[in-house]
Amino acid sequence: MTTGSEDVEKAKEDEGVVKTVVYALLIALTVRTFLFEPFNIPSSSMKPTLLIGDYLFVSKYSYGISKYSFPFGAKIFGDTFEGRILGNEPERGDVIVFRKPTDINIDFIKRLIGLPGDTIQVKEGQLYINNEIVPRKLVRIGDGRDGTPLNVKEYEETLPNGVKHLIWERSDTWYLDNFGPYLVPNGYYFFMGDNRDNSTDSRVLNEVGPVPYENFIGRADMLFFSHRGDDGGEDYGDWWEIWKWPSMIRFGRIFNGIN
Repeated sequence: MTTGSEDVEKAKEDEGVVKTVVYALLIALTVRTFLFEPFNIPSSSMKPTLLIGDYLFVSKYSYGISKYSFPFGAKIFGDTFEGRILGNEPERGDVIVFRKPTDINIDFIKRLIGLPGDTIQVKEGQLYINNEIVPRKLVRIGDGRDGTPLNVKEYEETLPNGVKHLIWERSDTWYLDNFGPYLVPNGYYFFMGDNRDNSTDSRVLNEVGPVPYENFIGRADMLFFSHRGDDGGEDYGDWWEIWKWPSMIRFGRIFNGIN
C-alpha cells in the first residue's frame, strides 16, 4: 500500500521521464532538420570520392531551409512552401544530396557542375563549361589491386573556380560521353557523378535532368563510418558483426572530409 505522498513522487518521476524523452526527440528532430542528417552511399556513381558503404553527415544549414528539410515536408507543406529561406548560394564542385526531380521520394548524391545560365557540354568524355574545356590530368590507370577496376582511368579535374576532384572514366565512347550543349535554366543546377561512365545524373534529361534549388537537402561534409559490405562482389559481412571489423571497416576513411 502506498501513501499519497509516494503517489505524488511517483507521478513526478514519470512526468520527468516523459519530459526527458520529449526534449530528446525535439533536439534530435531539430538537429536532423536544420543542422546535420546522416546518409549512406548505396551505389558506385560517386567513386572514387565516395564508396559503397560510406556513411556521411550532410550539412543541412549550408543552403538554408526548404520543405524537403523536414521529415515528410513535401506531404505536409505541398505547394504552400516553395523555394528556400536563409539559403547560401551553392558553389561549383560541392557534393550535394538532393531530391530527384522526377521522383521526390528518392535522394541522390552528385557533384555540382553547372550553375544557372551555364552551358554544359561533353565531347568524347571531355567536359566543357561555357565553351571552355575543363582541364583534367591523368593520375593513374586502375590495376584491380585496390578496388580500382582494370583499365579505368582516374583523372584529376579542375573546375573553373579552382576546385580539384578525382573522376573515373572507363572510355570516352559511352553514350553520355557526348552530351549537349545544354543551357542550365534559371533556378536550376546541373549535377554529374564522379564515376562518369556509371552515373545517372543531369545528363539523363528524362530521368534526372537539371535540379531545382529547392530540392537540395544539404552539402556532404564528412564521413563518419565506412565499411566494405559487399562492395566489389565480395561479402565482407554486416557492420554489426564486430569480429569481422578488422577486414570490413575502412578505418582510413572515418572522419575524412569530402572534397
